[in-house]
Amino acid sequence: MQNKAINLQDSKAAKNAKLPWTSQDTTWMLSLFGTAVGAGILFLPINAGMGGFWPLVVMALIIGPMTYLAHRGLSRFVCTSRIEGSDITQVVEEHFGKGAGKAITVLYFCAIYPIVLIYGVSITNVVDSFIVNQLHFAQVPRWLLSGILIIGMMSVMVAGKNLMLKVTQLLVYPLVIILAFLALYMVPHWKIDALLTLPSGGEFIGTIWLTIPVLIFAFNHSPAISQFAVSLKREHGENASRKADVILRNTSMMLVGFVMLFVFSCVLSLSPAQLAEAKAQNLPILSYLANVYDSAFITYFAPFIAFIAIVSSFFGHYMGASEGMRGIITKQMESAGKEIDDKKLNKGILAFMFITIWGVAIIDPSVLTMIEALGGPIIAAILYLMPMYAVYKVDALKAYRGRISNIFVIIAGLASMTAILYGML
Repeated sequence: MQNKAINLQDSKAAKNAKLPWTSQDTTWMLSLFGTAVGAGILFLPINAGMGGFWPLVVMALIIGPMTYLAHRGLSRFVCTSRIEGSDITQVVEEHFGKGAGKAITVLYFCAIYPIVLIYGVSITNVVDSFIVNQLHFAQVPRWLLSGILIIGMMSVMVAGKNLMLKVTQLLVYPLVIILAFLALYMVPHWKIDALLTLPSGGEFIGTIWLTIPVLIFAFNHSPAISQFAVSLKREHGENASRKADVILRNTSMMLVGFVMLFVFSCVLSLSPAQLAEAKAQNLPILSYLANVYDSAFITYFAPFIAFIAIVSSFFGHYMGASEGMRGIITKQMESAGKEIDDKKLNKGILAFMFITIWGVAIIDPSVLTMIEALGGPIIAAILYLMPMYAVYKVDALKAYRGRISNIFVIIAGLASMTAILYGML
């Protein structure tokens, strides 16, 4: 009995012990930041800015809590697994059964896979615009340019997770520095008339409602959360959730600070007509800035920021999409009683990813239409609603029931999923 009491005291002490910040925590924070920041700086200023300045202020106030609480819920859910190394698809099956596991695995893949396609389109458009408009070279055939760029990004992923994390970390430092400098550089170009325009109450609410899916997409780093939680659980055991909470809080603060500073600077520097033109050209905002500003700094650094933002964000989303696809195939083969050859499976996923990303990059569909129709609503289901459902169904999460933050996350998720219906009215 005495030994049992001592063990319980040791367990409580371990759970309450302070967890110092480490270099590995910084690496994860930068990796999560890099996963999200690509979408934030490429697409958010266009959709959010077209609705005016003041709705954007409200968005800036709510997106921090939305981002932190939703990703915290997902990481806590993954950390509840009793099976070592379980990713999100395996955790769902563990708690809700094989049927739910298959359904969530498919939904998880459908939430992330379109984003990988979006980055294939975007990086091709960014580099193509830079070659033609800044370097004044002849246009490279789209099929060739997109193929080279996609092979380059996928090569880093094939080399392994450790190399991906190191490359992401190296990319994020210059990204943060130049992004902040560019946002401040545009301050003299701010137009005060944006502050004087206030939409009506209905337009104000409608603008926020319609922008929530893009807002969720822009700050989304859920594709990396599964492997993030698995890694922390392996390193910190029962303290994994506590450690994840701190890293995710700091990541959310960093995201809101840098991304929203840049978004505000873009919105105050460009007119709604210019933002609409950028959307029509299917260009990220940074490439559009490079084309309209008569400044050597913006002309050359804006496409560079766009390039490294896409690459860093592509890594995290590719990791999540391939994980989801592996889960779908594995579950299907297990149901059929077939053995799984990991090498063949990995090669098959690699081939599928390359062919589809390359094909969509050549076709060049509207990026923002893909985000509004596919990205935001499906991400909301996985990131906002599913973890909240788990809180009230999984015993391991019962300590988090009855909190106001849960209601806030559920409302945000439902708002994103119903925004499409509102837009059709």
